[in-house]
Amino acid sequence: MEELTIRTPADVLSFVGHTLGFWPRESLVCITLSDKHVGATLRVDLPKPGTEISYAQTVAGYLAHDTNAESVLFAVYTSQDEQAGPVKPQATTIAALTGALAERGLSIRDGLLVGNERVSQYDGSPGEGRSIPLTATQSSQINAEFIYRGSTIEPTNRITLPASTKETETTDAVRDRVKALGGLKVGEALEQARARWMDMLDAHSYPDREEIVNLIADLQFPVIRDRLMADIPGIDERMDRILLAQTHDKPQWSRVEWAQQLLLHAYTDSSTKHSAPILTAVGFINWWEGRGSKAHQFLQLALEADPAYHLAKVSDIMIGSGVVAGWNMDKGTAYRNPGLSA
Repeated sequence: MEELTIRTPADVLSFVGHTLGFWPRESLVCITLSDKHVGATLRVDLPKPGTEISYAQTVAGYLAHDTNAESVLFAVYTSQDEQAGPVKPQATTIAALTGALAERGLSIRDGLLVGNERVSQYDGSPGEGRSIPLTATQSSQINAEFIYRGSTIEPTNRITLPASTKETETTDAVRDRVKALGGLKVGEALEQARARWMDMLDAHSYPDREEIVNLIADLQFPVIRDRLMADIPGIDERMDRILLAQTHDKPQWSRVEWAQQLLLHAYTDSSTKHSAPILTAVGFINWWEGRGSKAHQFLQLALEADPAYHLAKVSDIMIGSGVVAGWNMDKGTAYRNPGLSA
């Protein structure tokens, strides 16, 4: 694919939107740059007052994992952009970030202030007339190219689950299948479950009802659930390293995306009592792909289905503490939106 060139603020915002898959709100977005080439993209919620220094150190630490980075471009997305006065929104945060990056040998190349209706240079004066309407992103060359490649920007980062029949006729079938699996030796049950799962991952169409019932039932057993989740990326390494995204090999991201579609398809046929493992697995996939906010949402939905579901609890604590999937620390293994493959 042809290499793309970012020339204007509208191009930058289009790039950010398509990279994240949604339009940020009350966020700080940072992009690492090396020899005029884009590296990693990081989005985090804006800090709470009084936490700016520790927040900046954390952000700088994440950005420094891009060992090729030379400088950083940032964008502050906030509804406070039209406030009167000389002090810019999040001025303390940006000052702290400048210092934290300098400690790591990085400088800030440029910054943008993105409001509800307009975007301007962060260091620019409101009277200089250098702001442009956000609608300019719709006609930017970058936006047009990404849309052509099949990429879209959602208005928010809120997840939308497919319609679920919830208490369906599959409830009894899953219950019976769980009972049958419980009568097998662990090794035998695991072998059968993995064979079924591999067939689904290798297929090019959604499974039939019986296969879906089997998948939902398989995921009810923690030992099987963990193994099936570890089989998703298609990596032959230790299971714990795969689940925590700390492998040497790159995941097969198209396989990961298909696994998420299969799991969401299974969710539509699962009852509430059986849906927590499915939603937890989807949460892990989103974390692997660098979508911590969406991962948190899926884990919260899993806990709504089963407040005592242990894996969802501990995983949400891990993600909430700021742990980033190891694959996203290296642009050679990090997930990229298919529309951004160039």
